[in-house]
Amino acid sequence: MTTTVSNQTADRLQRAIEAIVDPGIIGLSVRVNDEQGEWVGTAGAAEVGGDVKPPADGHIRIGSNTKTFTATLMLQLVAEDRIGLDDTVADHLPEFGIDQRITVRMLLQQTSGLFNFTGEVYEDGSMVFGIPIPYGPNGKEWLDNRFKTYRPQELVELALSKPARFEPGAGWSYSNTNYVLARLLIEKVTGRTVTEEMQRLILTPLGMSHTVVPEDAEIAEPHAHAYYRYDEDGGPRTVDITRQNPSWVSAGGDMISTTEDLHTFIAALTGGKLLPDELREEMFTPRATGIPNMDYGLGVFVLTTDDGATVISHNGAAVGHAALMYATPDGSKTLTAALNCVDDANLTVAAAFQGAQQRLLNEVFGSGPA
Repeated sequence: MTTTVSNQTADRLQRAIEAIVDPGIIGLSVRVNDEQGEWVGTAGAAEVGGDVKPPADGHIRIGSNTKTFTATLMLQLVAEDRIGLDDTVADHLPEFGIDQRITVRMLLQQTSGLFNFTGEVYEDGSMVFGIPIPYGPNGKEWLDNRFKTYRPQELVELALSKPARFEPGAGWSYSNTNYVLARLLIEKVTGRTVTEEMQRLILTPLGMSHTVVPEDAEIAEPHAHAYYRYDEDGGPRTVDITRQNPSWVSAGGDMISTTEDLHTFIAALTGGKLLPDELREEMFTPRATGIPNMDYGLGVFVLTTDDGATVISHNGAAVGHAALMYATPDGSKTLTAALNCVDDANLTVAAAFQGAQQRLLNEVFGSGPA
């Protein structure tokens, strides 16, 4: 444990993270930065059945936190006059035949209405599937093909072969398709890979040497292990899936980072070091999602705590790994966390994950335990 905060605060935070560990959440590492200083704590284990705690700053698959990086990168290109928020996507990517009404802003704000290639769940409970993903009836197919490489273009083409969820701009729906298109736009308007542009505009300027857009199934040491449980021959089996190719979700959630790098990023973003003030304000302007106290800006959730405070956030689950990222709108306080867990097709760990998010949010930004 690392701490420069008061002993009372450190003890309270340590008790909180130890209470989060359960049969699904194997271990976690948490980092809090505020005006008092920094606190870093770990709890649980790095491996199933092990007694070694997760590394305090291990590499973690950050899932949909990737969307905040992608949105920031796009807005930086807007600041460079390479693209406009209200540009028509089809003008830059005519090869897909995208609805002419869809704009860059709609992609980042999740208001395009485009089908989510990882599958849609509709209000009446019906489901339409896309590619095989870890959750739902195709979980075992995903597991057996977890080293497969998908091209971003084929993910978009699959999405566009399905009916749109709603007319462009007429609603809000979380869709990975939007962010794969954002990646393709970034590469089209710059003539460089998203990795190169991420390095140029975010990672190198901030000294984020442990954050990558992976090109294969590898993840650097040190790291906690990720697991997937499935049924075979009438009984459960659990396999280590730490190595997996995240190209199936692409810019919707493929990046790897650490809690320290995530703190560096979200503190710089909210603190005004990455975007001009007017674009930062655009990013943090909320649009109603229909989820209580959780609106969406451009690549970030804008949360309202039980105490009425505003918190800028994005979290991400990445099959056995998960990452949390929260900050006050001015960047003066941040919370970043990495969790390793046992995932399965039925999302059994979801309730524990949501409970962990709420517990940590209340501890750091609220008035204490819920």
